[in-house]
Amino acid sequence: MILTGPQIAREVEQGRIKIDPFNPRRCTTNSYDLALGSRVGVYLDDILDPTREPKVEYREIPSTGYLLQRGDFVLGHTVERFGSDALVPIVHAKSGFARRGTFVHCTADLIDLGFYGCSTLQLYATLPTVLYPGTLVAQVSWWETFGEIDQLYSGKYQGADGPMPSRSHLDAWAVAARG
Repeated sequence: MILTGPQIAREVEQGRIKIDPFNPRRCTTNSYDLALGSRVGVYLDDILDPTREPKVEYREIPSTGYLLQRGDFVLGHTVERFGSDALVPIVHAKSGFARRGTFVHCTADLIDLGFYGCSTLQLYATLPTVLYPGTLVAQVSWWETFGEIDQLYSGKYQGADGPMPSRSHLDAWAVAARG
């Protein structure tokens, strides 16, 4: 079951959802609008090997904008730090941003219970587009869980504060593959 905007605001008030900073005017019909942060991460490797730590350069997004050319991929982040131990957040593009030909979350939209931090956005431009810090680019919906919660997330992306590159090189299978 998906939460409505008014219910999201109530859950924030009751502490079951954390959103910082929280602006109740950003509660929509059934989601909460998220703003683009001030930095992007750009991979420097020619080939990304999931068993190796990637090289990443972080760039500030100027107030005049950051141009993404067709086919560019960068890691962005939300201004907001958010999460919940009881409700599952799922991040989606805002339709107006998606209609400009920019993917906001290529695939990793499901956030684990217990995660709290900025969400890393996988920004991919199918058409040239300009990014501005503070632009409402994404929305988070909140979903009720069914069943017991065995363990809350405490993994390698916990507490993210800005764009986080892949950390798959820390997974047990990647460590074993390196020998």
